[in-house]
Amino acid sequence: MKMIAIDLDGTLLNSESSISEENLEAIKQAQASGVEVVVATGRAEFDVREVFKKTGLSTWVIGANGATIHTPDGELFDSVPIAPNDAADILTWLDQEDFYYEVFSDTSILTPEKGRDLLNIELDRIRSANPKADMTKLEQALQKQFGQTGFEQVESYRDILQSGSPLYNILAFSFEEEKLEQGWRTFESYDNLTLVSSAMHNFELEHKHASKGLALEKLAIHLGHPLKDTGAVGDSPNDLSMLKVVGHRAAMGNARKVVIEACDVVTKSNDDHGVAHVIGQWLT
Repeated sequence: MKMIAIDLDGTLLNSESSISEENLEAIKQAQASGVEVVVATGRAEFDVREVFKKTGLSTWVIGANGATIHTPDGELFDSVPIAPNDAADILTWLDQEDFYYEVFSDTSILTPEKGRDLLNIELDRIRSANPKADMTKLEQALQKQFGQTGFEQVESYRDILQSGSPLYNILAFSFEEEKLEQGWRTFESYDNLTLVSSAMHNFELEHKHASKGLALEKLAIHLGHPLKDTGAVGDSPNDLSMLKVVGHRAAMGNARKVVIEACDVVTKSNDDHGVAHVIGQWLT
């Protein structure tokens, strides 16, 4: 095993959005054994560094679902931004359809001022329609979404487009299944875009040449590590591109069915140190 790529949310992070001591120790043991550890996530790189802040971890980071690659020192190694005309089409549509959205730039997660109100309105609708429904999981999903680092609110999506900054990832979030399906149908025919989902309530858009798998291929060439000697572990559909290109594939115990079906091994859940468990298997 020369390299291991690890997803973040639902994989390396537990349900409390923290890295367990068991997972931390396993990663450090892999690094000490000469294995290159890569975090591959839908999050922005600067947000990953905040997660790592108190852990002492230093790894390559594939961020924004493969649209960016940063060195262990935090330097930008490679990036594939969304074409400006595609970004304009996406944001115009999301605004018209009253979606909450997040746009990743080099330094910020840009989001509209009214965005959080839109999600609270959706939650109120669900409460009204189902007075006895347990809202705990939905509220936790909302807290997790807002728990990232680097938010910058803007008055309008036009401010984002006029800034001229490279835009790497556009995430749309909704608690309404029909609304998400409408978004998926709208953008799945765009030839210039990669469309993935990293959680139950979102879909994400990047340039067609941006994915975790493509980024991992670039990194493997740069580092001289054969993909057949690389392992990857994940839990969501946005992990499939990297799982398909590596020689060793592991799904988390809490992974979506489509991910489990694509893997050779199913490890323990993210609340039971599944990453540590599979790294232990791979290193023996």
